[in-house]
Amino acid sequence: MSEIKDFDALREAMALNGEQPEGPARNARAEQLLAEAEKLNIPLAVIEALGHQLKAYNYSSEKDKMFVPFARLLRMWDERPEDFDEYEVHTLHWVFKWMTSGMLDQPHIPLASIEKWLGEMEHRYRLAGHSERAVRGAEFSVAAHVGDLPRAERAYAAWLAADRDSMADCHACELHSQGWWQAERGADAEALDLWRPVLEGEFTCAHEPHTVLASSLGPLLRLGRLDEARAHHLRGFRLVRPMESMRGAYADHVEFCALTGNEARGLELLAERPAYFTDSGQPRSRMDFMAAVALLMDRLTVLGMGSQSVPGPAGRDWTARELAAHAREEALSLSARFDTRNGTPYVGEDVRARMARSPLVDRLPLGVRASGVPAPRRPPVTSPMESAKSADPRTPPAPPLPDDLPALLAEARRMSDGLLPNAMEAWAAVSRAAEGVELPVADRAEIVDHRAMEGGPEGIALFERAAELYAEAGDPGESLAARARAAYARALEGDIDAALEAVSEPYEEVLALYSDEGTGVRQAAAVLMGRARILMRRVEETGTDRALAAAENAVRELLALVDGHAGDDVRLASRGAEAQAMLGELATRAGDLSGAADLFASATEAFVAAGLPWFAVEYEARLAGLAHHLGDVAGAERALRGALEHGGAYLEAAGQAQLNLQLAEILGARDEVAEAADHALEAAHWADEAGEGPTLGAWARHLLGGFLLRQGRWAEAAEVLESALPDLGAETHGDGAMVQTLWWLADCLSELGEHRESAERRLKAAEIARHWPEQQDHATLAHLAAESLGQAGLPAEADRAYERAGDLWRSLGNVHGLVRALRARAWLALRTESGLPGARLRMRDAIGECAQALSEADDLESREQLGAELAHTHRQFGDLLARSAAEDAEDGAIEAAFEEALAQMTKAIAVFASLGEEGLHGRTGAELAAGWLEADLSRPAEAAARARGVLSAYAENADADSAQARRAEAEQMLQLMEEQEPG
Repeated sequence: MSEIKDFDALREAMALNGEQPEGPARNARAEQLLAEAEKLNIPLAVIEALGHQLKAYNYSSEKDKMFVPFARLLRMWDERPEDFDEYEVHTLHWVFKWMTSGMLDQPHIPLASIEKWLGEMEHRYRLAGHSERAVRGAEFSVAAHVGDLPRAERAYAAWLAADRDSMADCHACELHSQGWWQAERGADAEALDLWRPVLEGEFTCAHEPHTVLASSLGPLLRLGRLDEARAHHLRGFRLVRPMESMRGAYADHVEFCALTGNEARGLELLAERPAYFTDSGQPRSRMDFMAAVALLMDRLTVLGMGSQSVPGPAGRDWTARELAAHAREEALSLSARFDTRNGTPYVGEDVRARMARSPLVDRLPLGVRASGVPAPRRPPVTSPMESAKSADPRTPPAPPLPDDLPALLAEARRMSDGLLPNAMEAWAAVSRAAEGVELPVADRAEIVDHRAMEGGPEGIALFERAAELYAEAGDPGESLAARARAAYARALEGDIDAALEAVSEPYEEVLALYSDEGTGVRQAAAVLMGRARILMRRVEETGTDRALAAAENAVRELLALVDGHAGDDVRLASRGAEAQAMLGELATRAGDLSGAADLFASATEAFVAAGLPWFAVEYEARLAGLAHHLGDVAGAERALRGALEHGGAYLEAAGQAQLNLQLAEILGARDEVAEAADHALEAAHWADEAGEGPTLGAWARHLLGGFLLRQGRWAEAAEVLESALPDLGAETHGDGAMVQTLWWLADCLSELGEHRESAERRLKAAEIARHWPEQQDHATLAHLAAESLGQAGLPAEADRAYERAGDLWRSLGNVHGLVRALRARAWLALRTESGLPGARLRMRDAIGECAQALSEADDLESREQLGAELAHTHRQFGDLLARSAAEDAEDGAIEAAFEEALAQMTKAIAVFASLGEEGLHGRTGAELAAGWLEADLSRPAEAAARARGVLSAYAENADADSAQARRAEAEQMLQLMEEQEPG
């Protein structure tokens, strides 16, 4: 590190240090620079170095170090105010506010000292002629902190009433504080209204909208505005993540995770900032952080994960239960110190309330996956929506107590007769309660029958035992049905021949029994359904025409049996609907896709009409696939929406994920990206719940990120896409998905101003695409990476990337890409050792490439496009030459540069003019640029003539915004030139 030799070098070093990340390293460098400043023996150098040190401390975790350099600055001001320039005088008074808030954050500083300092601030501001707005704002902060609400309200009113001046906090910071106070007083909606200009980007600063986004999370959750809360978390956390000084806002995001069912993500947040557990420079933010940690750990403990290993203070391993106790103790200890200092219990009460908060929503999917941390097992849902679902008459009420066996039997039969979900659980309860109880043989038959339905290797034997018991109870129909079920169980085990043999006798017997009215249609249908299902398995196994015909005959026989008999019997209605679906499956195998779609539609309608919508889901999913294959996108959408609606709370997580994902893809293709994003978000959540986060979930996140990007929600999209990347793999998702995700992410990062990171993603995507047979994407990504490198302030690296892109464009025969790469390299040359000679060379190469391609072009469209490219190249060459003229150069050199630039502009005008109406806007832009050059060359008449030419060009089509802007500039030029013309 070189020694500072003069004041300019010191200022350059301070500016460079100011660009470094917040933290101890930047603070240490600021301390070194102060020592270097003292060696220069220049008072202003020491003043500026102290100010730099103050700013570094303030925006770090070492805020407690601010007071010493400020006291020194203040003493220097009192002793020799003439050593301060205007900027440093302003800065000195500005940081008075930092001192007041900084003292509040330090419980060892007595309240009396803070009040004295507040009076000192008021006195000095009055002497300097400043408004009392900043003073009253500081007084409000003191009163609100100690819980003196009447004084806080008075100071708040006086703060807003006072005039804004140069000492007032920026609009963004003031609005944050005002909104925070409204939220503290329970006025969440009013707080969000106050914050709106900050959230929408109208007012920003170094710490805003960072803190507003964090502070808004609680109010949004309490108001039920969950989509906004999710967006603010993703967007806001991305802003506070790299900023060491924002521990308080970070704590808000940890708390948000604890209150929204995102405990696993909360643990990830803790793991990212281990120093936050121990950094002691700002006790108040540490107290807030530890309170949020205690809340999160308590949530994990409630969810049965108290023994889960969690991130905590360095030096030992922590479980959630242990960290909860530690964090609570730390938070309460710190709050007690504040309360002792303040003489009120206000801070402690607030901390206790924060640690005792209950979840505001059972689950709020974020679209990002918490990796490396097991998700908590959640208790039954108790949200209002789920409560409403549980009130559905299709859902059973809570089963009777286990010792109430008759009631348990009645309930299980009710559920079975209605084919209600969870009927098997009800029969399991019956089975447990019946152990050791002597029951009628018919009851025992039902219990064994339903135990067999749970599947498993012993299912066949249990069905056969149930058949024996039914026969013993005098119910031959149910005995035959149980034997048919046993036969189907054999088919499921893979022994189709044995299954067909086993079902043949019950089939013959039940038909005879039914014809003699010895059993009912329900029992006969059960046997016929068992036989049909076995034959369908044969179709799956062999696929022969003979198997297809046998299965179809069996299914149609079943349909003929139940037709007209269902009535209110949901079992029979279900048999008929399933038979329709079987015919749909057979039609699919026969190649009749349209007929299959109609049959699946009939099956789903029948299930819904019977009050069994959850049975329709499987076939609606099949229908969606067929409809999509047939090009019936609307039909596919209807089927998917139906499946999601009918599946409701009974659809398994994997099914939820797949259906939502398919619907998201359909909606996205139709450019309905907002709703598509909602379904992709649901798909990602359910994929994680199903344990398919790295596969199905990664694809859902990939799509979600793309949908968010298309809505311009750059920060949210970036968070989601970054979450998807680690799970995307070429074998599972294809390298095309990896490239697209990197590409989208780079676009987001570019929009967010993170150009170096954008370049890294684009270069990584280009490296993957380098191996593809088609090189268009490779060239485009190389070009985009070069743009990002240039915007990141890396001209040499950008030049190499543009060179690579240019070679690719040349190999593809893409003259436009090649020319644009050469033009970009010309502009970069001005920032590298190549300088103006290198820039001229690149621009001439671009002109040459364009001119040659234009001479070889065969068709009119190509000639017009290449002509436009040539015209733009001449125009840019002119701009480059004009801007290359240094202000401190000799007049002759500047004039020569302008003349050369004007020559290029004249060529651009001529080429644009040759393009007719298509080149009008380009021509007038070049005319105006040429006019300003004429003016710089002291030729007002020529400049005025060019302005008149532009006005004449837009005489007939002056309504467009672009035309109006051109006319306005031309009129300005004309007025200025006419004032300069003699006479």
